[in-house]
Amino acid sequence: MRSVLTLALTGLLAFGAMPVSAFADTEESLDELQAKVEQSGATYDEACSALDALNGQIQENQDAIDKVQAELPGQREKAAAAISADYKMQQNTPGIVELILSSTDFNEFLSTIRYLNAVQGQNADATTRLVELEDELTRNQQELEQKQAEAERQKDAAETALAEAQAAREEAQKKAEEQARAEAAAAAAAVAAEKAAAEKAAAEKTAAATATETTAADASPQAPVNQPASSTTVPSASTPSSVNWSTDKTAFVNQWAPRIDAYLAGSPMAGTGRTFAEAAWDYGVDPRWSPAIAYVESSKGAVCFKPYNAWGWGSASWGSWDEAIRAHVAGLARGYGSTLTYEAAKKYCPPNADHWYSTCLSQMELI
Repeated sequence: MRSVLTLALTGLLAFGAMPVSAFADTEESLDELQAKVEQSGATYDEACSALDALNGQIQENQDAIDKVQAELPGQREKAAAAISADYKMQQNTPGIVELILSSTDFNEFLSTIRYLNAVQGQNADATTRLVELEDELTRNQQELEQKQAEAERQKDAAETALAEAQAAREEAQKKAEEQARAEAAAAAAAVAAEKAAAEKAAAEKTAAATATETTAADASPQAPVNQPASSTTVPSASTPSSVNWSTDKTAFVNQWAPRIDAYLAGSPMAGTGRTFAEAAWDYGVDPRWSPAIAYVESSKGAVCFKPYNAWGWGSASWGSWDEAIRAHVAGLARGYGSTLTYEAAKKYCPPNADHWYSTCLSQMELI
């Protein structure tokens, strides 16, 4: 007959072995998904930045076109008047010989020549300016068309990158949730096996005691045999509610930043909601997870054992909350997954994983 301890250990070993075998492929695929999440996020940011820059250049071109178009009507009138005046002057201006003969002295002759040249120069300048404005308008319009076409290409690239980013984040979240459910099922199965083993051992013990009765006086009802309590803790059946990744980064940040700010209000980390939300998008991590860990490990940054280290994160220290938050969220993504799971709790806080898990979960649901 196998002992209660042997049966219990068998169940516990089965539970402990399952994450290695059953989740090995999942962990590998999650690593691949995490790389895809970060790459797609970077591609999306680059495409958006390029599109923003192009839109700025397009506006500059449009402003230049508007300025030229506003100046053109007046310049056309000036050029037309200049051309007409120049033509009349050429028709009515005497030849060089007549000018010499009609001048009282050489100085008068030079003054007349300078005057005529100045008038012709002004007329020529008006015409030249018109040509320059029209050339500038044509050049700006051509550049505008080219940049608008490039902007359309960048817009398509940004939309494609966004779709890939959304898909990667949703897939990572799905995998994490599947892993959490599998962990809970494995733990529940182990506890059930341990309980069944304990009940069987208790029944066998009762039967053995009954068989040794020797007298009627000793045949009084046996006191119930206390069954050993289960030594395995089942992770909470609850898991964090899913995060909606179907928006773009701006909408995502605008949704989560005020919720995190409200959660952190009055703490040393107050006002960092946007940083948490941006980092969550960049790395595909549940935006509530890092703030919740900060509550568990340091009462939201009130008791940090290293500068700006609100998460009990090794021996790291940082120079600002912005730097610290982004580093912690990146570390969660690469070392623990996209959201809270029991395996992540055992890895993050091995001595007290059950309490750590349940507290993180309850705090996440407050955000």
